[in-house]
Amino acid sequence: MPSQAFSNPLRRKLKSGEPTVGLWATLESATVTEVAAELGVDWVCVDMEHGSLGYRDVVDHLRAAKGSDLAVIVRVPTASVDTIKRALDLGAHGVLLPLIREPAELAEAFGHARYPTSGKRGLGHERALRWGMAMESYVAVANEETMVIPVIETAEASANIADILAVPGLEAIFFGPSDLSQSFGHLAVWEGPGIAEDILRMKRLADERGIASGIIGTSADDIAKRRQQGFGMIGLGSDVGLMIRELRQLLAPFRDVAERKGGY
Repeated sequence: MPSQAFSNPLRRKLKSGEPTVGLWATLESATVTEVAAELGVDWVCVDMEHGSLGYRDVVDHLRAAKGSDLAVIVRVPTASVDTIKRALDLGAHGVLLPLIREPAELAEAFGHARYPTSGKRGLGHERALRWGMAMESYVAVANEETMVIPVIETAEASANIADILAVPGLEAIFFGPSDLSQSFGHLAVWEGPGIAEDILRMKRLADERGIASGIIGTSADDIAKRRQQGFGMIGLGSDVGLMIRELRQLLAPFRDVAERKGGY
């Protein structure tokens, strides 16, 4: 039976205005994505910027999500043509771009992600195009369905946010509170002084343009707060972070684990 035409469930849900929840995948197992899909998680972000995951892992996560309503987003190592085109050629629904500081960087990344005449993406007969068997149907919708999401995580991006939000085609941004804090000189903290307020300032500007905002929650209470604040993409945490959180709670009666900090 032929595969269904390429579509992006995350984009559809964000357009409808409903909040979406996702999971950060950092472990070398696509079972994470299978379980997430079974539980009704909306998206998984495969993290290639940090850790050991590579393109073969991306394919495994995409296969694990096949047939579900879960979108697979890839946080590429850099916003370069080689990383963006490979992630998209494998069939990712979008790319998360680290360390975008200026609108020109984002506009260039859009060019890498779009086929002519909207961009300069090359035509590779890879998995996204069903090895050439779905070339016409994929190319017909890819420019519209594929999401390019910059991570706002530097002081420069904060200063340039209005111009970044004006880049044509932008539908969502994602905030990185920890790196944003570091960029302002607050090291090794999740949200340094003034960062929470700055994120909400930038989110309001995005709201005015109809652009969705995303962020990772650090606890059940924080996730509830982010939903109340109107974030469209809410990360529930990472596979490792959730395991640490649960293990810490279960281990508490047996040993002191309160000071053993984990990630998100």
